[in-house]
Amino acid sequence: MRCPYCQNPVTSVIDSRAPEMGAVIRRRRQCPKCGKRFTTFERVSFTMPYIVKKGGGRVEYDRAKLRGSMTLALRKRPVSPDRIDEAVDEIEQRLVMTGEREIRSSRLGDLVLAALKRLDTIAYIRFASVYFNINDPEAFADMIEEAVREHAEKNGRPEPVGETR
Repeated sequence: MRCPYCQNPVTSVIDSRAPEMGAVIRRRRQCPKCGKRFTTFERVSFTMPYIVKKGGGRVEYDRAKLRGSMTLALRKRPVSPDRIDEAVDEIEQRLVMTGEREIRSSRLGDLVLAALKRLDTIAYIRFASVYFNINDPEAFADMIEEAVREHAEKNGRPEPVGETR
């Protein structure tokens, strides 16, 4: 690994750690030339399936795009970047485990929705409103009511008292 500060081609690993999921190795490195320390992440490289868009076009899977979409939905929500990375790792693992060379974008969207629902209900609603292209206020309200119902069930609380439609 080349030092990002002085470009020295030799660096030393001073610490290695595997996060909970074990899909990534975090390494602390130090350059013997300039003495600076930096962190690298090592992950297994899988052959990811191509994503088949609604119109039939095919694009390469892009981890950064997936993570960016999830980060946007989770903007200003109390979810750490590590939890987002774990969710992206889980989605990638599911994609690889299908064994398919191509996967429909709708299937990937469903995986993202499920991950966001587990991470944060508000982020799930944000993503779902765009994903399902909800333009009708009543449909949006129905989606929110369903999310509230599921959130209450998940947390063992009774459904909130209030006006229902």
